[in-house]
Amino acid sequence: MKVANPLYDVVFKYLMQDMRVAKLVISNIIEQEIESLDFAFTELNRKLPGGGLTVLRIDFAAKIREPDGSSKLVLIELQKAKFPTDITRFRKYLGKQYLEESNIHLDEKTGKKKALPIISIYILGHNLQYNDSPVIHVKREYYDHATKEKLTRKEEFIESLTHDSYIIQVGRLRKKHRNKLETLLSIFDQSNASKESKHFLDVLESSFPDEFKVVIRRLHKASASRELCEDMDMEDEILEELATQERLIAYERAEKEKAEAEKARLEKLLKQAGIEF
Repeated sequence: MKVANPLYDVVFKYLMQDMRVAKLVISNIIEQEIESLDFAFTELNRKLPGGGLTVLRIDFAAKIREPDGSSKLVLIELQKAKFPTDITRFRKYLGKQYLEESNIHLDEKTGKKKALPIISIYILGHNLQYNDSPVIHVKREYYDHATKEKLTRKEEFIESLTHDSYIIQVGRLRKKHRNKLETLLSIFDQSNASKESKHFLDVLESSFPDEFKVVIRRLHKASASRELCEDMDMEDEILEELATQERLIAYERAEKEKAEAEKARLEKLLKQAGIEF
């Protein structure tokens, strides 16, 4: 079956606008049952000489069920990055989330205002340097500093100021899936790119369990959208322009370093010859 490539922001946004799909994807990533989910899209424009680049960020307000049967509200932020240089953007956005008034809610039991705990999900189009795991869970634990004993009771103060993260490396996805999540994430596997165009992937619907087929069918529907196909063309053009700029910056930096090294070499030779400079 031909499906639209969800590595493109425009396709991923279309995919996650389906609430059933969004709940399925997020619950499988965080491995917790989601009772309810509300979302809002926030977009950031990075200005380029030839136009603006819109980077997709999606915020979800979710009610999740805890292992003990209780429920809690959390803020889930999901972002996609194509270049390692997006780290600064992630840091700025995370800081903004901590300041956002809308991320504070009224606790029904105590009547006090509480900050929503944050769960971050990052989908990377580039690979991390040292770890080749397709999905990395950065999980917080509490410990007594002196005894190293693990503390099991959660504190509102700590939960409000620290957060768990999930990092998904699209380039590290394997053909052999070790769990359900890796099977689901195989929708990003670029080795399935269609010979027709990198805008599409060729997937075998029968290789996915029934519960995931709603995702495949949503992407199949996206592949038939003329508007989405045109948006993918535009995304290609903008990313190529950005890549060209980054190559130019890297070249200019290398030339500057080369010139400085040559200057230092000449100064050393002149000094050795007793020539003032």
